[in-house]
Amino acid sequence: MEYTNIVVAVDGSKAAEKAFSHSLDIAKRNNARLVLAHVVDSRTFSTAEAYDRSLSERAETYAKELLDDYVEQAEAAGITDIVRCIEYGSPKVKIAKEIAGNFEADLIICGATGMNAVERFLIGSVSESITRYASCDVLVVR
Repeated sequence: MEYTNIVVAVDGSKAAEKAFSHSLDIAKRNNARLVLAHVVDSRTFSTAEAYDRSLSERAETYAKELLDDYVEQAEAAGITDIVRCIEYGSPKVKIAKEIAGNFEADLIICGATGMNAVERFLIGSVSESITRYASCDVLVVR
């Protein structure tokens, strides 16, 4: 099978770095479009934003700088078809259902989370949610 549209979920974590690294190899092998997706989890700062209105602006600035850095790395690796995607909401929902659908993804690559067992039990991991709800192949990189 050849992949043509690869979505890689990035958030700046070590796990996301590893996922991104794998995505470069796979995109090059398949001459695929690489969609760099970052979801600003607006639920995490919605309450705090009542006290500090600049949180959403900082989150957006961080997302843009993060994706710019990944684009530079991808271009240096020889990837030519690169798309940036910044969304707001729940990463669990946005990546598997909306972003993958909007870009007709046939592969989603994400990093395994660093949450402990209690956190996974209470809220579940993003990678678990992606594998459960995605309609395409998913690669979870450890």
